[in-house]
Amino acid sequence: MIEVENLKKIYRLGDTKVRALDGVSLQIQDGEMVAIVGPSGSGKSTLMAILGCLDTPTKGTYRMDGQPMEKLSDNQLAAIRSRKIGFVFQQFNLLPRTSALENVMLPLSYNGVKGKTRQEKARAALEVVGLSDRSRHHPNQLSGGEQQRVAIARALVNEPSILLADEPTGNLDTHTGADIIRIFQNLNRERGQTVVYVTHDSFIARHTNRIIKIEDGKIVGDERVENPFEAGVPRLDDVLAPAHQGEGKAGRVL
Repeated sequence: MIEVENLKKIYRLGDTKVRALDGVSLQIQDGEMVAIVGPSGSGKSTLMAILGCLDTPTKGTYRMDGQPMEKLSDNQLAAIRSRKIGFVFQQFNLLPRTSALENVMLPLSYNGVKGKTRQEKARAALEVVGLSDRSRHHPNQLSGGEQQRVAIARALVNEPSILLADEPTGNLDTHTGADIIRIFQNLNRERGQTVVYVTHDSFIARHTNRIIKIEDGKIVGDERVENPFEAGVPRLDDVLAPAHQGEGKAGRVL
């Protein structure tokens, strides 16, 4: 479980203080699928960096599974990231001269997992995302959606407590983005995987079970989604939407 209380992150730009986070408090239970939504500059990426132990707060407390994070050393935070957190980014961040299988094996290598077990776990993770037949392909031989699926497999291979996804559909077309969101939904529903999804798009956020809204470094909304959208499944308002609405909410299918 994630517990954050009165979290503040202050950056200095010369004589100016920039409050990226200003008193954020929240809890995320195991097994939740949550979207953190806000415009550019709202503080959502800073919050994700702290939740992912990539940064530390200026003030406030952050506990993961009851353990305080804010006073851990860099090495201790790296160990937490390796064992408990899986990251999926907008840019995929795959090694270009390395096969899909080898990219997924990389986190296991850092954790000292032996060769045969490493391969078995990586193959199993690629199977979860539907890429077992592309394991020997390099990133330049894969589509954008396939590269993102490799990135998801890499994030899953160490069986993390929490999966953090930062705009993971941002570089993908609508159809491919739907495939990626469907993977997250299946992981959450079938495996109980905790997923925290950072996005600027409130429509995409409606595919999760809870939406936390952040603006100017503060939480301004926290709501449960009773009927989350199903990725790739048209809704009645999509079917009835006039063509001129284009990319408006009512005309989108994701």
